[in-house]
Amino acid sequence: MAAYRADDDYDYLFKVVLIGDSGVGKSNLLSRFTRNEFSLESKSTIGVEFATRSIRVDDKVVESSDLGYSWPRKVE
Repeated sequence: MAAYRADDDYDYLFKVVLIGDSGVGKSNLLSRFTRNEFSLESKSTIGVEFATRSIRVDDKVVESSDLGYSWPRKVE
């Protein structure tokens, strides 16, 4: 599967929402999927992160729109 990118030129669109506590790895998961990067030293993200990636599977273009949302942990 090779990377492919063209605006609004896809056969399938998947929208993925990752929700969870801060510091569990949502941003790194998005980064790994969209840019093939992973950092063990990344800081916790509080808020929203958005990323997209288009790939070609056989003769179809599949686009993934991914949204990561986190909130601060409650300290007790």
